[in-house]
Amino acid sequence: MNGTSDLNSVRASYDAVAVDYARLLGAELADKPLDRAMLAAFAECVRGEARGAARAVADLGCGPGRVTAHLDGLGVRAFGIDLSPAMVAVARRTYPGLRFEVGSMAALDVADGVLGGVLAWYSTVHTPPGELPSLFEEFARVLAPGGHLLIAFKAGDERLRLEQAYGHPVELDVYRTPPELISGLLAGAGLEEVARLVRQPAGQEKSPQAFLLARKQV
Repeated sequence: MNGTSDLNSVRASYDAVAVDYARLLGAELADKPLDRAMLAAFAECVRGEARGAARAVADLGCGPGRVTAHLDGLGVRAFGIDLSPAMVAVARRTYPGLRFEVGSMAALDVADGVLGGVLAWYSTVHTPPGELPSLFEEFARVLAPGGHLLIAFKAGDERLRLEQAYGHPVELDVYRTPPELISGLLAGAGLEEVARLVRQPAGQEKSPQAFLLARKQV
């Protein structure tokens, strides 16, 4: 994000919408088979790369924990990190058997090279493209060699200002980003593209949605 003020705006906005966000999107994956397919492929890649004890997977920007729980159901040892304390509180109440922490994905309290996977499920959409390289370097830092990243984002090439969401006033910039740009920036951080999917908008979505699976070089 572009400085402390932007981080504060994102945190405050998601604190405000946390309960309604969880209520409205709790079953969203049920109607999105392609999204579930990418998550299943990610989970299989993480499990297949494991040597000995399976490494953990961090769901960065986990929100109310629904995708963290989905990954847990796919057999990976997932935990969530989110900037919003209210989102983390909802996640802890809803999924008491899973671990959720408050933190910034730009400065993770995670040791180098310990994770089997990193999930960024629409959690980079508020980050200006110019700040993505350092973010992806942080993702690569915490991944073990051979570990996988799955990133979901809004495909396009524009910035939108969001002032109302889930029945609440918010202050959020939303970036639609070209998949080719994301792939190139990931490569620059040592994360090699394995596969990508771009699908057309579904439901209330207003742009194509992109999913990119990458692997940290060994």
